Amino acid sequence: MIRAVDIREWRNHDVVDPKGHKIGVLEAVYVNTTTDEPAVATVRTGLPTRQHLVFVPLDEALLGPDYLKVPYAKSLVKKAPSIGTDDVLPAEQEQAIFHYYGMAYQPGAGGERQLARR
Repeated sequence: MIRAVDIREWRNHDVVDPKGHKIGVLEAVYVNTTTDEPAVATVRTGLPTRQHLVFVPLDEALLGPDYLKVPYAKSLVKKAPSIGTDDVLPAEQEQAIFHYYGMAYQPGAGGERQLARR
């Protein structure tokens, strides 16, 4: 498992798909609020004048010397739920990320968010 303190050091490094195609640049890491383990990353994509942040799960992610390899194809990640580069993930949009990747969404017992940005 990737530790949050380690993955923060990879901010601004390339994020690549299983074939090594560059998806974008690692922007931030969101941890699972129950376990405090890295769960999802935001990846900066798009043209320099029209960038946005797409979400990608970190399960089975591999760290390389200057990249983070995720187990999802570039084409899938590029169409994932996204936010603007200066935006914050609204609580009501968390579930869409999990559903997009076919993952179960489990908010806290009191309705707390499942993700927190680190």
